[in-house]
Amino acid sequence: MILTALNQYYQRLAARPDAITGLPRVPPYGFSEEKIGWVLVLSKEGKLVDVVPNYTDDKKPQPKLISVPQSVKRPGVTPKAFFLWDKSSYVLGVEANKDKQSAKEIPWLTSEKTFLAFKTLHLEKLRDIDDVGLQALVKFLQNWQPEQFNQAPCKPEMVDANLAFRLDGEMAYLHQREVAQKLWAGMIEPDKNATLAQCLVTSETAAIARLHPAIKGVYGGQSSGGSIVSFNAESYTSYGKEQGENAPVSEAAAFGYTTALNYLLRRENNQCVSIGDTSTVFWAVADDPDQAEQAEKTFNWMVNMPADDGEETAKLKPVLDAISQGKPLSEINPELDPTTRFYVLGLAPNASRLSIRYWLDTNFGELAAHVAKHWQDLQLQPPAWSAKPPSVWNLLIQTTPRRKNKEDKFEKSKSEYIPKQLAGELMRSILTGQVYPKSLLAKLVGRIRSDGDIGRLRVALIKAILQRNGRIFGNTKEIPMALNRNEPDIAYRLGRLFAVLEKAQSAAIPNLNATIRDRYYGGASSTPNSIFPMLMKNYKNHHADLRKGKKAEWVTDAPKTAWWLEEEIGQITSNFNSSNPFPRTMNLEQQGRFVIGYYHQRFTKHKDAPEEVIVGAGIDTADNPDNQPAGE
Repeated sequence: MILTALNQYYQRLAARPDAITGLPRVPPYGFSEEKIGWVLVLSKEGKLVDVVPNYTDDKKPQPKLISVPQSVKRPGVTPKAFFLWDKSSYVLGVEANKDKQSAKEIPWLTSEKTFLAFKTLHLEKLRDIDDVGLQALVKFLQNWQPEQFNQAPCKPEMVDANLAFRLDGEMAYLHQREVAQKLWAGMIEPDKNATLAQCLVTSETAAIARLHPAIKGVYGGQSSGGSIVSFNAESYTSYGKEQGENAPVSEAAAFGYTTALNYLLRRENNQCVSIGDTSTVFWAVADDPDQAEQAEKTFNWMVNMPADDGEETAKLKPVLDAISQGKPLSEINPELDPTTRFYVLGLAPNASRLSIRYWLDTNFGELAAHVAKHWQDLQLQPPAWSAKPPSVWNLLIQTTPRRKNKEDKFEKSKSEYIPKQLAGELMRSILTGQVYPKSLLAKLVGRIRSDGDIGRLRVALIKAILQRNGRIFGNTKEIPMALNRNEPDIAYRLGRLFAVLEKAQSAAIPNLNATIRDRYYGGASSTPNSIFPMLMKNYKNHHADLRKGKKAEWVTDAPKTAWWLEEEIGQITSNFNSSNPFPRTMNLEQQGRFVIGYYHQRFTKHKDAPEEVIVGAGIDTADNPDNQPAGE
């Protein structure tokens, strides 16, 4: 199903040229788009007259993609050269010195074996071809020696880069010459001895691909690429079938699905989002290409909110707001058709292979509804975000450690700490409307206990988990979105109580170095009976000090603050069991309710409260999704 959908997408891409350049969006059969870093300019006599860099103008220049004769996998130790292009070890016989000790003095080494493979292939194929450009390459290979690399015009930056050829005075590459194209077409014809079988993708009887082209661009994967379909051990063979014969896919279909996937994995196409170890690609299929493009663009923004606030953000924000409110897509934007076919594929590296984290074949309306429900589950008061909903990456980063710097502020977390499989599991939950990963609540509660950072998104995600579990399983109580003073749940009330006790401590003690949240949060949220009696005893002392006028500098009216604290604690504890007010232990769900109660009490504006405690100070901006990058 996956390969079929990708192959069909390739056919659509091939039939629809780029609107700006007018060129095909994907290369034709037998070609692939490769990163070519340098172009070797040859004279008609076969001399290397110039080397031209072929890089982008970005801050971090990258080799430009050029459609070249298709690359192949190079299994085993026998060198296999590409046609009319390759990396420097094949084209020029030089490669980087990987020995760190000697690399400074000798940055590159000769590679006779690979150069000989490249030279032999082209002398054999081009010797009798009557074309001035191809004959220039023949003369070049006959005379070139790898030791000549230390002479002009060669440059050290060319080592290990992909190289292509051009004839001096012409703009086209050698592989684009008509004679070269015809020659390559004959070289890629199916082998007469190839196995014929019914293709699993197209159902047609055709030559079966023994090895499928490499898939490149999966985050964290090998630079040489990986495979979805691959058999290379005896345990995978059966009835004498080896490698690709175990899953018969024709040469054309293998080329189609891998070319489409490589196209989707190119980040500049905005159809790929990398979250954790999972690269998620997506595409839409509709009779109207603009309709499909609009659905793809909207989905990209739904799961990967950009950090910048440019014109595109301003245009799409009303659309996203309307989707989050559950409004019909037809009312939001006429170009968004809910019946548009939509595919989502999550890939993760696994050595030389690729693991499929998830696969969705659905429609855009259903996807939008699931994402909208996800945003609604995250809703929290005070708001967990200001301008736009958090991206999936911003949610995953909440499971990573938070550390404070010298200014006692939480530093931004690092992506490498995101648990590998959690990214795929969370994305699948969001896109399908299923329960969130079982481990997510434990990781969030554990992080809050370990680093003490009760950030807004952490609390919002905990609330979303509990709310969705309750809706799906029907065995948990409703989770309040905003402060609910009448909520009877003991865990929620204990969280509120802990927030008030913390406020009392900070109000009564000048120059406080550490609050009860820094020292006792973990115990208070998991074993209340062992912590709260001591905290209540200390509270009485703090309350007495406030009534006597002893206070921190930020408190302007100590007696009024003491009165408000007493009223608040009285309201919170009004339904407590007088004989046993504090539970001995609380499970994960209760600990989640505890932190929600703490957040609501701590950061909500309270009526009749003294001015200094109306808004809880200390909301950390480190987890503000509007100030963080949207992804990798």
